[in-house]
Amino acid sequence: MEDKKPDNVVYSKTEGYNAHLLPYATNVGAPVIKIDDLVSWKSRGIMNVNKELEHKFNELKVQYERLMEEYEWNALVYEAKFSFEPVIGEIYHLYRSADGSYFLSLIGPTEWNKEHVATLQLNSNKKWIHLG
Repeated sequence: MEDKKPDNVVYSKTEGYNAHLLPYATNVGAPVIKIDDLVSWKSRGIMNVNKELEHKFNELKVQYERLMEEYEWNALVYEAKFSFEPVIGEIYHLYRSADGSYFLSLIGPTEWNKEHVATLQLNSNKKWIHLG
């Protein structure tokens, strides 16, 4: 019959009384071994990182949309017909002709009856800025 040992006695069949060999305290008065709650710490960290990444993604998405809009306006104007060399800083108007093609003009939309598409300005980098 095996001897029953109290819970606070550390005994092993191979080592015997081995409390002095263990890396933790084994007596009743020893401090409590407490495992940190890393799951909640990790989940809070993941939530914070995901929020930050989502915010940066949304900023990049807005910048990308603006860039694509600039690209589309510039492509449209550079493919349009015009028989003059545009001057940097001047305001020009883009119109659609009856055949569906586009043309650039200095004439404002209130001065004639054409289908006005956009008002643009050429900047020093030769990029067309959409004004309305």
